[in-house]
Amino acid sequence: MIIFLLLIIVLLVGIIMFQVKVKKQQSATIRYMHRKLQAIINEETSEKILVPTANQEIQQLLIVLNALLDHNQKVLATHRKMESSMKKMLANISHDLKTPLTVVLGYTEMLQLNHSISAEERQRLLTGIHSKTLEVLKIIHTFFDLAKLEAGDTNYPMTKINISEICRKNILSFYDMVTSMGLEIEIVIPETSIYALGNEEALDRALNNLLSNAIAYGADGNVIGLSVRNDDTSIYIDVWDRGKGIDEYHIDNVFERMYTLEDSRNKSFQGSGLGLTITKRLVELMDGSVQLSSIPYEKTIFTITLKRMVY
Repeated sequence: MIIFLLLIIVLLVGIIMFQVKVKKQQSATIRYMHRKLQAIINEETSEKILVPTANQEIQQLLIVLNALLDHNQKVLATHRKMESSMKKMLANISHDLKTPLTVVLGYTEMLQLNHSISAEERQRLLTGIHSKTLEVLKIIHTFFDLAKLEAGDTNYPMTKINISEICRKNILSFYDMVTSMGLEIEIVIPETSIYALGNEEALDRALNNLLSNAIAYGADGNVIGLSVRNDDTSIYIDVWDRGKGIDEYHIDNVFERMYTLEDSRNKSFQGSGLGLTITKRLVELMDGSVQLSSIPYEKTIFTITLKRMVY
């Protein structure tokens, strides 16, 4: 009987010692996790917390913590990218505003200080002031248009729209400009009407941006084009040119704010860098997408994809 009691006591002592050891290990693991988590947060590293443990509760906690760290890294990366983009955008807009405003200031000073200016010269200066003022207003409006789109502060109700008619209207609005520049124009639009779910005003603006972009950056290819095609579920609008094109390195960046293609296309044309960003936002508002493919001096194509409506 005494031996039996001694065995029980030894067993209980063993269990207690094992539990104490496990508790110490768990405490050490939790302390390590705390220190590691604090270091990751303070140093903003992309590390994960890796701890060998058989405790299922700690394992589950590690899974959640690492998922949270991964999410935090993505948020930080997005924030840094947006912050960098905003700084670049503000710097470029400041530059774009400074140039015409400097011209306006110069013309104004000439009118104010030189009283011997002829009527013809005075009219030329006033015309220049008016032109540069409109340029400034266009930059400001473009900037605020993008801000409203990204804030969701726009009203573009989705309806059934006639893609064939809208595309004809938009390409015809550029016809005189294109022909006066000596460029060829190729139009492939179905004679029968095809319909998509979208907004006419938003699509007008997107097409205007893409056609302006094709003329500005693809004129050295001597031809621009617009074609419309469809399958059972989607409608595809291609705006293309045969100019210098866009290097593969730049393709992923052209829809970013303030990306003006200065490294990849015609440096004679420097826009606000917001046109393609606005185009992408407008198409996405219509539950569509816009893609780019480019083979230099063969074909550079921007393709808008929208949901087809059969009835």
